[in-house]
Amino acid sequence: MNAPLSTVDRPARAGRREWIGLAVIALPCMLYSMDLTVLDLAIPSLSADLKPSSTQLLWIIDIYGFLVAGSLITMGTLGDRIGRRRMLLIGAVAFGATSILAAFSKSAGMLIAARAVLGLAGATLAPSTLSLIRNMFLDPRQRAVAVGVWISSYSAGAVIGPPLGGFLLEHFWWGSVFLVSVPVMALLLVLGPTLLPEFRDPNAGRPDLISAVLSLLAVLGVIYGLKQTAVQGVGWLPALSIGVGLVLGAIFVRRQQRLADPLIDVRLFRAPLFSASLVAYMLATFAVFGSYVFIAQYLQLVLGLSPMRAGLWSMPFALGFVFGSMLSPVLARRVRPVVLMAVGLVISSAGFAWLALVDGTSGLPIVVASTIVFSLGLSPVFTLANDIIIGAAPPERAGAASAISETCSELGGAAGIAILGSIGTAIYRRAMAGPLIDSIPYEASVAARDTLGGAVAMAGQLPGVGAALLEMARNAFTKGLQVTALTSALLVLAMAVVAIVSLRRRVGHPASPSGLANTT
Repeated sequence: MNAPLSTVDRPARAGRREWIGLAVIALPCMLYSMDLTVLDLAIPSLSADLKPSSTQLLWIIDIYGFLVAGSLITMGTLGDRIGRRRMLLIGAVAFGATSILAAFSKSAGMLIAARAVLGLAGATLAPSTLSLIRNMFLDPRQRAVAVGVWISSYSAGAVIGPPLGGFLLEHFWWGSVFLVSVPVMALLLVLGPTLLPEFRDPNAGRPDLISAVLSLLAVLGVIYGLKQTAVQGVGWLPALSIGVGLVLGAIFVRRQQRLADPLIDVRLFRAPLFSASLVAYMLATFAVFGSYVFIAQYLQLVLGLSPMRAGLWSMPFALGFVFGSMLSPVLARRVRPVVLMAVGLVISSAGFAWLALVDGTSGLPIVVASTIVFSLGLSPVFTLANDIIIGAAPPERAGAASAISETCSELGGAAGIAILGSIGTAIYRRAMAGPLIDSIPYEASVAARDTLGGAVAMAGQLPGVGAALLEMARNAFTKGLQVTALTSALLVLAMAVVAIVSLRRRVGHPASPSGLANTT
């Protein structure tokens, strides 16, 4: 007698071991996010101790993110070849050991080198953990929940990072913020071999070193150019860097098409479901990162909050992502994922539009409320898009698919900061013109026109017109924030339309046997 149709090919459900393993996986993800946030608080005491030059300080801040973004593809694909658990544990050892070196750095150069190695180690975390989820949770509904937990762990790190960093810096030296990672990585090394399964591509060949170098240089070129655009504005050097990165990227793709065993199987991009989810994820990070740069400055330089208070008022934003990421898989059991993402994008558009209503004096309630709204609205995109991406890829390519996903996220964030930042800066500089600016010394006017931080510094040195200059600069910056918020609102609203058009026939209802991974 044949088995009932409903039980044929039903994926095995995860048990207690897998869920405990998920908690272990969440630890390095949370730590990765914390490591990005706590350093900002440590900059003043770090600068006083190591006395880095302005260039060295920029590299201390940026080198970690640069090497994470550039190494994701290589680390994800390498994990498919040598084993994802092994790759994660190797990264944990490197991250913990290098964190100790960073904490006890005696010079700016030593800290830059340590941060560079931390970036390489950090690049193992996201693709290894997400691809392990692909193999631990075969049931689509359970996997969607697991991905929600994975996304939430990053948001939780952003919530915990500022207050924890502030506490450590009040009681210990700046290096203590790096030592937080040591016990976390030690716990991962103890529990990982027992609770996490190993998986590797049984037919994988040797990694192609030339492809790895090309992918690193291509991503670094684009990321560096975008960041320089955000800092210096549009110029020939950032444009050249982006152009070189794109050319190297094209060479990388062409090489993958010719190799018998490529670093990345470019055929993944031919699946409309995979490509559309990548674009949605990248544009979502574009909108969030581009707007949040202005929000952080607004809280401190316009409203006058201390870094600690600004960090605390940023916590509701991260908590919105935590709550939304956990709620999205539950809602996806009753609502088609594409509908859920589209509705979330419309909600987030309303949140960004609300943010555009801020003014120069009493905008704190609007900032907090609007960031909660758009973080809740974007949560389904972050959670379900990642679930679709790893579900659409073959199990043996899950590490590469995860790395591609995170690389797109890094590119989206950098592009958001560069493009939206350039728009906001242009609005600010245009508004900083008039008789008041013309009446102050030339050097002060140049500094005030350049950035809000420069205007704040100059206002303190001009007792006669300082208050008026400060008010003018804050109003100009608020206009820039309003324009970037409206730009993000229009972008995510357009994304909602695109999601419906491109994904509605390709994402199955969660009640179907294939759930979110349905590509037919």
